[in-house]
Amino acid sequence: MFEKSLESGVRKYAPFTTRHAVRRWWVTRNVGKLGELVHVDANVELMRHPENMTIGNNVMLKEGARLCVTNPRASLSVGDWTTIGYHCFIFAANRIDIGANCLIAPFCYFVDSDHGTAPGKLIREQLMTSAPIMIGNDVWLGTGVTVTSGVTIGDGAVVGARSVVTEAIPANAIAVGAPARVIRYR
Repeated sequence: MFEKSLESGVRKYAPFTTRHAVRRWWVTRNVGKLGELVHVDANVELMRHPENMTIGNNVMLKEGARLCVTNPRASLSVGDWTTIGYHCFIFAANRIDIGANCLIAPFCYFVDSDHGTAPGKLIREQLMTSAPIMIGNDVWLGTGVTVTSGVTIGDGAVVGARSVVTEAIPANAIAVGAPARVIRYR
């Protein structure tokens, strides 16, 4: 086996067609602030409070992505040139900010809230806690990464596939594992 360098084709081979323009209009019609040339694949849903979403220029929302602002006080923003991969789920009960030029691989999961777990009361009846998730610019999250409430991931960081991010990841760090730990820097 040998390693081969390839040019990224996600934007090169995803032309913007009339069908994409109609889908973009339909899916994003209620978004609070929508950039130009946003690419929306099939089966993308912007749920509950899309009026509290900001989606930058040249963002790609790949097939099956679900972005949900769960209440009228929460917000979600996605920076310019960021790609949200296939079947990613992003749930903002407080605030989730994803920077520019990020690569979010398929099947990633972001949730900025947690259920209470005190004994003697049903979990579903307990108050939830929530803290913002902040993702810097030029961040790459591998396939299946989970990002939990209160996490900040610094500019230029890379998080390996299937990692669970429960604490801050510094800028330019490479982190892996469950929970994710820094193994080196770029």
